[in-house]
Amino acid sequence: MSKRILIQNALAVATLDNQDREYSPGAILIEGNRILKIGESLQEPADEIIDATGKVVLPVLVNTHHHLFQTLTRNLQAAQDKELFEWLSILYEVWRELTPEAVYISALTGLGELLLTGCTTTSDHLYLFPAKSPGNLIDMEIQAAQELGIRFHATRGSMSLGKSQGGLPPDDCCQSPEIILKDAQRLIETYHDPEEYSMTRLALAPCSPFSVTSDLLRETAALARQYQVRLHTHLAETKDEEDYCLQRYGMRPLDYMEEVDWLGPDVWYAHGIHFNESEIRRLAQTGTGVCHCPVSNFRLASGICPVVPMLEAGVQVGLGVDGSASNDSSDFMGEVRQCLLTHRYASGVASMPARKALQLATRGSASLLGRNDIGSLEPGKAADLILIDLNQLGYAGALHDPVAAVVFAGDSHIVDTSIVNGKVVVRNGKLVFAQEMDLIQKANQIAMEMVAKAHRKTHIDFNPRRYRV
Repeated sequence: MSKRILIQNALAVATLDNQDREYSPGAILIEGNRILKIGESLQEPADEIIDATGKVVLPVLVNTHHHLFQTLTRNLQAAQDKELFEWLSILYEVWRELTPEAVYISALTGLGELLLTGCTTTSDHLYLFPAKSPGNLIDMEIQAAQELGIRFHATRGSMSLGKSQGGLPPDDCCQSPEIILKDAQRLIETYHDPEEYSMTRLALAPCSPFSVTSDLLRETAALARQYQVRLHTHLAETKDEEDYCLQRYGMRPLDYMEEVDWLGPDVWYAHGIHFNESEIRRLAQTGTGVCHCPVSNFRLASGICPVVPMLEAGVQVGLGVDGSASNDSSDFMGEVRQCLLTHRYASGVASMPARKALQLATRGSASLLGRNDIGSLEPGKAADLILIDLNQLGYAGALHDPVAAVVFAGDSHIVDTSIVNGKVVVRNGKLVFAQEMDLIQKANQIAMEMVAKAHRKTHIDFNPRRYRV
């Protein structure tokens, strides 16, 4: 018989299902990798009993856009106060130094931070493959995800349009279409699992309109649809991108995407800040989704995604933390709070209640990844959930609404417990399958080495203020 876990005495269980059911007190019975029962009180035999007194139980938070490799270039001084295009131009010089070990350690770091802040399913967009690096970078990320126990959607990114051809990235950070498509096919055939409760899936993700060719976009879409995997890219993030598309292709970014077969229910874009009203309607009509990354958008001063108008039009919207170098964090519950604050400012205080922000981070994000087995707490769905302990000073006085408290209040977003696929992967606020201090030291070491190598080659002073570390 599969292992049973019984969660008892929860202060609140928020299912975030279609009926928005909540239980207080609440209890959940897990059997194997599925939720078996939910109610106010359950008297059932179990192999493990978790006392959730004083804790809120939520479904998994789902991250639909990230760049884990950027964990190693957080807070780089030379890039702190730059907008996207200039920011990228500086960071490409350091990212050229990526190695398989750097990708593996950055993935453990970023995925660990996601697990600790409530995210138990994530995608990642790795699009940079330096010419000198071997072709196993995505494999290293998948290995890290498997070790930590997080549900992982790897997206095989790509850049094929270097500076010499009118693109933004350096030529030696780009690959030929033949190499890109061959590796994408290899990864899908090796790792993609389309079955229910799958722990690993693949999507294909050319980086952006200013870093790949039109032919590669078309060929990638054709390959993805041949294998029935999803498509992802950045779009409508900045005015610079819009100007680039108008000058190079004679059309706005979404029109260009339609021209290269990149609209449909198997496509989701990151950012979507600069869509106009007619484009929002087209997204809804075609079932094309948008991942909203509020912290990164504020950090780079890119703008505010029109999330409320999108939702009113019927667009599928989820949340993402975006790359750690444009967010400086993989704090997913922090992203939920920033979403709430951003759209109260943009669309009115009543436009983004706490539960709506949570729904975007759960069911909304799950829909972008094409999953109906996660995103809410219901019998038969995957046993993915988090427990947040409200017996902390940051929540004192906020128990009038414990579910909303996890968004409005709190001075730390570290969860008490994370369960993924029926396995406890965070216990008492600590990762179960990683030594956090060892990981911190290794990540800092590699980050410093990458910057030092880039400085020796380019003579760019990436960190003019000197600190002993």
